[in-house]
Amino acid sequence: MPRSMTGFARREAKLPWGTAVWEIRSVNHRYLEPSFRLPEDFREIEPNLRDAMRKSLQRGKVEASLSIHWEQEGEADLGINISRVAQLTKAAQQINNLLGAAAAPVNALDILKYPGVIQKQELDREAMQAAVLKLFDSALEGLIEHRTREGNELEQLILQRLDSVSAQVIKVRARMPEILAAQREKLQTKLAALQVDLDPERLEQEIVLLAQKADVDEELDRLDTHVIEVKRSLKQTDSLGRRLDFLMQELNREANTLSSKSIVSDTTQAAVELKVLIEQMREQVQNIE
Repeated sequence: MPRSMTGFARREAKLPWGTAVWEIRSVNHRYLEPSFRLPEDFREIEPNLRDAMRKSLQRGKVEASLSIHWEQEGEADLGINISRVAQLTKAAQQINNLLGAAAAPVNALDILKYPGVIQKQELDREAMQAAVLKLFDSALEGLIEHRTREGNELEQLILQRLDSVSAQVIKVRARMPEILAAQREKLQTKLAALQVDLDPERLEQEIVLLAQKADVDEELDRLDTHVIEVKRSLKQTDSLGRRLDFLMQELNREANTLSSKSIVSDTTQAAVELKVLIEQMREQVQNIE
């Protein structure tokens, strides 16, 4: 079952210590390239996030961002690291002594902004991280659901074009005996007009040679085979995008050969239509995981 590499998911949870919001978005990429934007308090869970993503996704450039809105009900909720404040105050006094008259007074609000001054010691760090990881799993599941829905739509578009490819193959195969007969008659008419007395056996050899050059049975058979293989591959998941991309190249190769062997406008037009259909599928395949 194909999955698109394009998707978006958002999950929000109200927790005892605040509100956590995950947003994950993904676009096309040859490989899996995850990136994370995390608050400082949650940097250490990034390896867990990467492991979860690698287990669930194969390809795509994926950006995941976590935002936390802390719940602050009053000053009692703020834990002040007194030791850190003392260190900062002492360091500021030393600098002021060196600066002398040019020294500025120490601002308490500036000290509060310094990392490590305000602590959240009352919070269970492991519980916080576990809740955020659980919410990430939910967001990742939502992303996969989005990518799967788009993948289903892409599959239907590809199947429609595969049916059109098969229709063109049937059309050309049905016309080939008529085309070859017309070419035989055309050659005989030209010889008669030139009043050339050609040995019947030599004439037959020329006709056989013409038929061999115009023979596209092998190309038509390969087109049918590739169509069957594409349909079979659409039921798989492992490296599906890369496999389909290869098959699009093979389909295009046969369409080009059919065009080069064309001796009438009908087969030329069919080859052009085949290449248009294949290019449309190739564009869709570029978005499949």
